[in-house]
Amino acid sequence: MSMKQEKIRLGVIGIGNMGSEHCRNILAGKCPEITLAAVADLREDRRQWAAAQAPETEIYASGSELIRSGSCDAVLISVPHFGHEALAVEAMEHGLHVLCEKPAAVTASAARHMAETAERTGKCLTFMFNQRTNCVYRAMHDALRSGAMGEIKRVSWIITDWYRTQKYYDSGNWRATWAGEGGGVLLNQCPHQLDLLIWLCGMPTEVRAVCHEGKWHRIEVEDDISVYLAFENGATGTFVASTGDLPGTNRLEIDCEMGKLVCEDGIVRCWKLKENERKICFGSDNPWYRPEVMMHVLKTDGQNPQHIGVLNAFAAHLLRGGSTVASAEDGVRAIQLSNAIHLSGWTGETVTLPVDEARFNRLLEQKMAGSTPKTGEEKTYLTNHHGTGSLHG
Repeated sequence: MSMKQEKIRLGVIGIGNMGSEHCRNILAGKCPEITLAAVADLREDRRQWAAAQAPETEIYASGSELIRSGSCDAVLISVPHFGHEALAVEAMEHGLHVLCEKPAAVTASAARHMAETAERTGKCLTFMFNQRTNCVYRAMHDALRSGAMGEIKRVSWIITDWYRTQKYYDSGNWRATWAGEGGGVLLNQCPHQLDLLIWLCGMPTEVRAVCHEGKWHRIEVEDDISVYLAFENGATGTFVASTGDLPGTNRLEIDCEMGKLVCEDGIVRCWKLKENERKICFGSDNPWYRPEVMMHVLKTDGQNPQHIGVLNAFAAHLLRGGSTVASAEDGVRAIQLSNAIHLSGWTGETVTLPVDEARFNRLLEQKMAGSTPKTGEEKTYLTNHHGTGSLHG
């Protein structure tokens, strides 16, 4: 990037629900270092929307046309999951930086290919992990990284507050099919939480999962999962997610040597011990030891910029060398964990990380081969964006 350049010329590929929201934020001036230079979408009605909303923005009928146009410094990819890899790689090969919507890809091998392309081309690759900008998760991250809480012993996250009706799954013919989406609650709703889990607690070393497919809805893919996690330091964890619970719950509890953190209802409560539990366990003469524990609410800066924060950090990185919200490797790790959970659910086995990419890809291909055929605009969209379900690696 030129040191004199004041704004990033951004192209948005895919202007459906999320892509159009990103466009609106930029057009509203919420990203002062970004110019919406171009958009691309296969659907004529979406291109017409863009022409009406942003008459000075260049409009293309495909992501490839936008990438090759020379009109942009960077692209934001917001297309169905199977299209992420090909578009990101093509963009970086043509000298563009990439911000990609979650998940990074459907498979860890595809995400790794994207990260390797970024390394080889010297281009920035980052992901829309906007929950990392949430002040409550940042406060938890800081508390854990400070060492004040000691080693993590156990994590428990129940995240079931994204209830979906059958109408949601019927709203797009790529949704909730192996061939169209590559997964269900794990790949659509959970990428943020899996990323946060790794960001806060580190990468698990093994998982054992039960993934119920079509338990609460008429769909092919999983809509209810329960996962056991093991970590390198001996910590354990559970992760439960569903789109069938009403009302749902979002409660994250992290138990540590020096107390615990509980995030629920937008606040983090902290219980702090005066001394390390491991010392208490082996040093106390009292078999029923119960300490006096003070609880306080963790202070935050109150800031939660979400998608706008990710976009602004991306621009700052390209213009001035600031930090992106997430790295290319963060995207790879999150989909590694997602693939491992799927693989365990499919086989009934405990799966060790890093996941066996070739085995996962073979089993996913089998799932896709038995998928209900889809027709219509979204299937065309996938095909024209090189996202027909082929698996890299």
